Amino acid sequence: MARLLTVTDLSVELVTRRGRLPAADKVSLAVDAGETLAIVGESGCGKSLTALALMRLLPEPPARLAGGRVELGGRDLTALPERTMRDVRGREISMIFQDPMTSLNPVVSIGSQLIEAIRQHEPLSTRDAADRALELLRQVGIPDPEGRLDDYPHQLSGGMNQRVMIAMAVACRPQLLIADEPTTALDVTIQAQVLALIKALQAATGMALIIITHDLGVVAETADRVAVMYAGRKVEEGPVDDIFERPLHPYTRGLIGATPSAARTRRDRLVEISGSVPGLDALPVGCAFANRCPIVMERCLGHRPPLVARAGRRVACFATAAEETPDVAFVGA
Repeated sequence: MARLLTVTDLSVELVTRRGRLPAADKVSLAVDAGETLAIVGESGCGKSLTALALMRLLPEPPARLAGGRVELGGRDLTALPERTMRDVRGREISMIFQDPMTSLNPVVSIGSQLIEAIRQHEPLSTRDAADRALELLRQVGIPDPEGRLDDYPHQLSGGMNQRVMIAMAVACRPQLLIADEPTTALDVTIQAQVLALIKALQAATGMALIIITHDLGVVAETADRVAVMYAGRKVEEGPVDDIFERPLHPYTRGLIGATPSAARTRRDRLVEISGSVPGLDALPVGCAFANRCPIVMERCLGHRPPLVARAGRRVACFATAAEETPDVAFVGA
């Protein structure tokens, strides 16, 4: 598959009274055309800010892009003027946000919002855009799509509003779709429907997909590769099956151990990760996970482990590097 997105040393800072805090620290990623990459981690690890940085939608202030490159199809998005970037958003790269009720305009009908999104990027008449909007609502499974065009967001359920957001995001057939916690506010049944819809649209259009989530169940169902983030840094990345079968980083092991699974027996208890994520203004000199790590070594306290190739993936852990695991060339970012 052809490389579509290459992110190199992307850094995002939060400018506060306590100084500049590293919300995302030299994050590198790569996504091929048609591929699904999941970015996982606890709340506050920098997942959503990384996604907003890719879209050039960081809330400034307090956030700011502090460095790095975001190349989509070989073009560096960080160097584009805002006017050009507005054309890129929606047409080449699009995003589904966490909460559709705060992303949709409450005083504008669903149909009008879809039509506006379509006409912003395609030279269609209002009538043709309305026909496209109707077809999109059918495509995402909205009941009675003709009647729903004139409805407002508050007249729809959370699941239907999320479907409208998906329709809006894929309206102009983007090459890359970023889904930021697309099922967080939905019940389990609707979650499964929304995930199935996103995957079906991906299969039909061939677009690449980045899913931002803390739910490893979502990762297992949708992703080809996984990038695990902790305290603003990527700590492990590799194929989804390898990550689940043999996680290398102790944080990844902790996430999997704390995830409910139908395969667990009654004797298999969930294991919590002790402690909490350090604040951005109190990051340690060494490994940020050291205060929670069950296999921490003295070296971890004074030095930050680099991200290195290990067993066909990348991992940032001194303890793992000391284990007898064969080195295999890494094929990702």
